[in-house]
Amino acid sequence: MPLIKKGDVVPDIIQLLPDNIANQIAAGEVIQRPASAVKELLENAVDAGATEIKLFVTDAGKNLIQVVDNGKGMSETDARMCFERHATSKISSIEDLFKIKTMGFRGEALASIAAVAQVELKTRKAEDELGSCLEVENSIVKKQEACSASAGTNICMKNLFFNVPARRNFLKSNAAEMRHIVDEFIRVAMAFPHIFFSLTSNGQQVFHLEAGSLKQRISQILGTSYTSKLVSVSEDTDYMNVYGFVGKPETAKKTRGDQYFFVNNRFIKSAYLNHAVMSAFDEMIAKDSFPMYVLFIDLDPSQLDINVHPTKQEIKFEDEKIVYAFVQAAVKHALAQFSIAPSLDFSLNADIQQMEAVSKPVTEERLESITSSNLFKTFSQKNQAHKIEGTNRSELRSWKDFYEPSAQPLPSDLGTETDTTNGQLEYTGYSLLKDEQKLRLLPDAVLTQLHGSYIVAPTQQGFLLVHQQQAHERVLYERYSEATHGKQMPTQQSLFPSTIQLSAADSVLIQELLPDLKVLGYLVEPFGNNTFVVQGTPADILQGNEKMAIELLLEQYKHFSSDIKFSKREKLVRCVAKQQAIKTGKTLGQQEMLVLVEELFSCKTPNITPNGSPTYLEFKADYLERMFGK
Repeated sequence: MPLIKKGDVVPDIIQLLPDNIANQIAAGEVIQRPASAVKELLENAVDAGATEIKLFVTDAGKNLIQVVDNGKGMSETDARMCFERHATSKISSIEDLFKIKTMGFRGEALASIAAVAQVELKTRKAEDELGSCLEVENSIVKKQEACSASAGTNICMKNLFFNVPARRNFLKSNAAEMRHIVDEFIRVAMAFPHIFFSLTSNGQQVFHLEAGSLKQRISQILGTSYTSKLVSVSEDTDYMNVYGFVGKPETAKKTRGDQYFFVNNRFIKSAYLNHAVMSAFDEMIAKDSFPMYVLFIDLDPSQLDINVHPTKQEIKFEDEKIVYAFVQAAVKHALAQFSIAPSLDFSLNADIQQMEAVSKPVTEERLESITSSNLFKTFSQKNQAHKIEGTNRSELRSWKDFYEPSAQPLPSDLGTETDTTNGQLEYTGYSLLKDEQKLRLLPDAVLTQLHGSYIVAPTQQGFLLVHQQQAHERVLYERYSEATHGKQMPTQQSLFPSTIQLSAADSVLIQELLPDLKVLGYLVEPFGNNTFVVQGTPADILQGNEKMAIELLLEQYKHFSSDIKFSKREKLVRCVAKQQAIKTGKTLGQQEMLVLVEELFSCKTPNITPNGSPTYLEFKADYLERMFGK
């Protein structure tokens, strides 16, 4: 850089960007992918008062996104102005910003879309004879003229990111982008059940949602299986209203997919409010499961700020704690009202009938021992039920002796095998085998199954305790991994192929996975209208369970989908292995246990599951002897 001498004139270097470049930069915040444009256009149609909204997409929105509505339409001047930045009909003063009740309000959606796509707009107000037709490209109006048009607005967005090829190259596959479009469509359609919505992709209708009640809309979108498993939530207060539906505990899934929060009919993401619902379901569902809910919060717009995020999916409440408490209380009240919340159970537990104290008669010696104790006397003498002798407190510690045979104390030197670390005992008598050379099953060893979950296998050094489900998961994982890198798994053709009806979102997902499923032995073919025919499954799947196997596989895949460090095929292999592994509680025969143990130790990594959990433990003979004081 040349030196600047005294007296030289330094040129100005700061300049205003041209409008088209400024619009493209602004579009990066609003239009990140085709689904972003879908969201903005659908929300504009809702704000226009439409009762029918139709969405058409081609190539997952990359080539075409078209929204047709029967709303109030626009005049010729408004049709031209709507493509200018910050042009809006919903805000006229700063005070309006804190009273927002519409979906779109910032006036950036159409300007951003026009900056990165070729847009054609046809619109007509109901009272006008002719409508307006505009063509905009790269923020420049190419054509504007009067035309015949239906009442409402018809907007086409073609060739997204045609003038920003780098952005277009970053878009994912059509199946992945279509899933995002379906998600955005569902969020808008769920919030306005009184409006008809339809979605057509590549000429095939994906959704046809007739106007109706919220419960009907939930069944239309999430499936009719929820119809009889919804619990109504309704709490009205002066501060806020909470209403909607939550699923019964048995509908809880391993994924968060069916969870929707709406504040003033706007979909939001809130881990804080999600925690409120989760706490209301505490102890009713498994810790790793998530309840289904569609909840609406009506609140004074002045009590929240919805302009804290470009996509408006994150909002800020004036008092989050009050909203949290209301949501939690509303869900708890709904579950209790429908007798779903846990209550006191006074019925006798069947396990009690099997206890020795109940099933076996009391001998004279035992009866004499019981009746001679001070504890028995305090509860049997007249007016003494409240009195407990204070001279021998240790007797209270052995109250279980009335019902259990006395156990021999453990040898005092057992403590040498344990080490105390932060109050936790660590047993060092077992170890994880590092390789298959350490396995030495006794000749003609007889394997034993414990609690339907573990296999005890005697070895020359002691015995192995094998977790049957995790061991089988490791075996299947390596088997399917080899199939994805070589010869595909054999498929067992179904004599009577079964059909499976999926939700629209799952339908898009399974179409993306069909080639990889075929490699793993699943032969699934599309049958139209979100229906698929299962022509064949891997030989391990029992005939008649094909439908359940596919549904569980999709659920497992969505559970893994948040982990970005694995490829799509790796996630699928892990899902299939986990889904097809024999479950705890399954009784195994002697030959089945032997085959499982042999297959486990023929694996490359036999000691852990794909996610790192141990498949077995080894208990050595010298440790067992020391446990018994030898």
